Amino acid sequence: MLIYISVYLFGAVCYGLIEILWRGYTHWTMLILGGLCSLAIYSVNCMFSGSSIFFRAFISALIITALELVSGIIINLKLGWGVWNYSSMKYNFLGQISLEYSFFWYLLSIPASLLSTAVSRSFFTS
Repeated sequence: MLIYISVYLFGAVCYGLIEILWRGYTHWTMLILGGLCSLAIYSVNCMFSGSSIFFRAFISALIITALELVSGIIINLKLGWGVWNYSSMKYNFLGQISLEYSFFWYLLSIPASLLSTAVSRSFFTS
């Protein structure tokens, strides 16, 4: 259980910091989403440990995009908080996800996957 809490908290903090560096600010809901994305990446690594890093990053990017869509529908469309809006981007869906950002999630999933594996091996194996 400690590994999951650690992965979640690490992902929440890292995602928030990445957002602050990328757009200059973040929203508390992004910390929740970042933690969930981090758990997704960790889970993909566990389930597909024998697969290539590129395959694991692809699966992770698909899951992150799905999490972003569900979160966006709730946070932005239903609650009207306007945390993000991709409507001006090509290949967006409902303004909540875009193909361009899915590619960014893929690229970020590569080091995140490697880091997830390294942290898991370093701190949680005997």
